[in-house]
Amino acid sequence: MYAHERSLVNRMKGRPFALVGVNNDTKARAVQAIRNNKLSWPSFWDGEGLGPICRAWQINAFPTLYLIDHRGIIRQGWQGSPGAQTLDALIQKYVKDAEAAGGK
Repeated sequence: MYAHERSLVNRMKGRPFALVGVNNDTKARAVQAIRNNKLSWPSFWDGEGLGPICRAWQINAFPTLYLIDHRGIIRQGWQGSPGAQTLDALIQKYVKDAEAAGGK
């Protein structure tokens, strides 16, 4: 999944798009994953298990994905990946909507 996320970050550079990660492995494993997989986006360590971020966002499984539009409204959410094609199409739609509304 990291390869797809890296490609999204590269393709959406300069557009109204942000990727944020949450990790609940041990802190050492979280740091290792960031380094080994060359993650360039923010990735928060939420403590081991279900920490405050997971509880607030009702994350009970990894990956859990949320698409949030430029107004802060959750438009889609999945436990598990919906697949690259579905995800890319929806991201493209919401990014175009943000750009049309004057987002950068």
